[in-house]
Amino acid sequence: MHELSIALSLVESATHEVERRALGPVRALHLRIGRLSGVMPDALHFGWEVATEGTVLAGSRLEIEDVTATVHCPDCDEEHELPSIHVLRCPACGGGTARLVRGRELDLIGLEIADSDEASPPP
Repeated sequence: MHELSIALSLVESATHEVERRALGPVRALHLRIGRLSGVMPDALHFGWEVATEGTVLAGSRLEIEDVTATVHCPDCDEEHELPSIHVLRCPACGGGTARLVRGRELDLIGLEIADSDEASPPP
């Protein structure tokens, strides 16, 4: 399960940023994951629980934006979402020279930080 190594890498990157900027507790990491990235979101969620245990990110969650596979077809001169990741042809004209423009992403796009009143225990 390579998702655990991805989760550990995300923990390392996010922890570095939290410490560098002296941020409060992290509520969530926001990711953009393409359908052709090879990452299984369910496995990444499971790996996240394990990877964050005992870290400043413990208890945080992953918010994942699913990025559909999109190709640009030179014949149609348009972008089209692929109905299936198993066929990398233009879904409009069937052209086989379509260029993938989205779908391989694995991007950390943001950290969601708890408000200061959320971080402090009630009096």
